[in-house]
Amino acid sequence: MQYKIKVQGNCETVCLLSKLHEAKHHVNVRLDMDELDLTAAESKATYEEIRKYVAEHYDGMKVSNLYIAQVKAKYGIIERENYNKAKSDDSRQPKCPKEKEEAIVEALKAFKMI
Repeated sequence: MQYKIKVQGNCETVCLLSKLHEAKHHVNVRLDMDELDLTAAESKATYEEIRKYVAEHYDGMKVSNLYIAQVKAKYGIIERENYNKAKSDDSRQPKCPKEKEEAIVEALKAFKMI
């Protein structure tokens, strides 16, 4: 398959050229993906991937989704509004311990999210 890539400003367009063999002129382009920067979409890690990274690099340390969400919010990584908000304003949630926060931050750096 042959693809055509057109870049204008910050927008990339990729389209399939289905009848390239019938064209009178064509240009072959080789694009090495290793040379390109990581896009924002590629740098997002799931909560499961973050938990696995922390467990592998910190002797099986377990971190919860709540702790990951707290650290992500601290660094301004908020994907969407949380619809499971507390019913009252004075409800208490456990805060992420310092050693777990450092492990999560290291995972976020490894995944190039911060």
